[in-house]
Amino acid sequence: MFIHDELRYARKANQIDVEHDGILNYHWLMSPGDLGRPMVMLEAGINSPAQVAGPDGSRRALIAIRSSPWKAGHETNPWHDEFDLDHGHVRYFGDHKPGTVGLPGATKGNRLLLEAAQFHAGTSRDERLLAPPLLLFRSVTVHRAGRAVVKGHVEFCGAAIIERLEHVVQRDPETGRSFPNLALDLAVVSGGEFDGLDLRWIDDRRDPGLTAEQTLRHAPEAWARWVKQGRIALPGVRRRVLASSVRSSKEQQPPLGSPEEEVLQHVYSFYDGRKHAFELLASRVAAEVLRESGARYKEGWLSRSSGDGGVDFIGRIDLGSLAASTPVVVLGQAKCILPTSSISPEQVARVVARLRRGWIGVYVTSGSFSRQAQIEIIDDQYPVVLISGGTLATTVRQLAQANYDGDLSALLESTVDGYGSAVTHRRPEEVLSM
Repeated sequence: MFIHDELRYARKANQIDVEHDGILNYHWLMSPGDLGRPMVMLEAGINSPAQVAGPDGSRRALIAIRSSPWKAGHETNPWHDEFDLDHGHVRYFGDHKPGTVGLPGATKGNRLLLEAAQFHAGTSRDERLLAPPLLLFRSVTVHRAGRAVVKGHVEFCGAAIIERLEHVVQRDPETGRSFPNLALDLAVVSGGEFDGLDLRWIDDRRDPGLTAEQTLRHAPEAWARWVKQGRIALPGVRRRVLASSVRSSKEQQPPLGSPEEEVLQHVYSFYDGRKHAFELLASRVAAEVLRESGARYKEGWLSRSSGDGGVDFIGRIDLGSLAASTPVVVLGQAKCILPTSSISPEQVARVVARLRRGWIGVYVTSGSFSRQAQIEIIDDQYPVVLISGGTLATTVRQLAQANYDGDLSALLESTVDGYGSAVTHRRPEEVLSM
């Protein structure tokens, strides 16, 4: 089952027919008739089949959630769920309503969510193994015989993890009455290359003959990673639709056989065993790249290698005209690695963590930036310039030609000679008065 698949959800449909009314049959997908299991219904907003008594204990196989946008704002559904599937986030509200008596846990659906949240927040792998996946569906409108049909069709929106659950107070837009409810932030997990779900995973979770561990065999890779690592894995397992500006490792490196490839190999070999001096080269490359964009950039200094906290060089950009400008601190990180290696999101995050409001970062490497590192920079809108091996090699070649008559070795030697005098203990903000 793929994300964005349109499914026919009909009360009278059986579990044998692959299609119903010419559309993929929800009941055949979720509860194949040959397995003899009860249907997973979507009559309520929050639904779950009976618990499974497995060899290692009882578990809830899944929770099926149905959101009905066409009902939002009405008394039966006064809340508005928010779906941002491109970024793997759903804001979902529980099933407490204005007329419901008691606290948010008084309804069956909210009780299911509160129960599931304990396992989703589990600090051990054993707890997370028992966490039921939340399968998300939303009602969609289809057009048949010249008329709009708003019932009986759902769109699959993925499997989700409860990232956050909070108690909120909402207001009924029709009556003005306030009422308590649950609000959940859900992380939609990546469906891998085919962007979907292998429903054998759900079949396994409903099989009383399998342990919770055994049910992972057909689980999404992202789900298995979360079970293993817990909350720390969420940024890496969340579904994200790649932006066009995300580049492959090949696109970040010089073309094979080009002069730039030879330059990059020379750079990596030269700094092998003296990686600290690469920081000065990275500072010069960053200055050149920023100046090429029209920025008025001024190089600052290098941080000492011990305790730099994710910052290797400091610089400053002056924004505005000469008569009216404001300085911006630039924090740089340099990493000389094999051109075939990549920088992880965690490595880029070290620079991001040091940025203050209004500051920007620059990360220079002889390798490339992993896909996930680029996605997180783009999606979270971090002000970090990523300079990979291809840009590094092109810029180094230009610097050698402009200042050393094309002598690459002389340029690189100058960074070794100049490293000592470029290193200081000064704080980054001191660059503002430079």
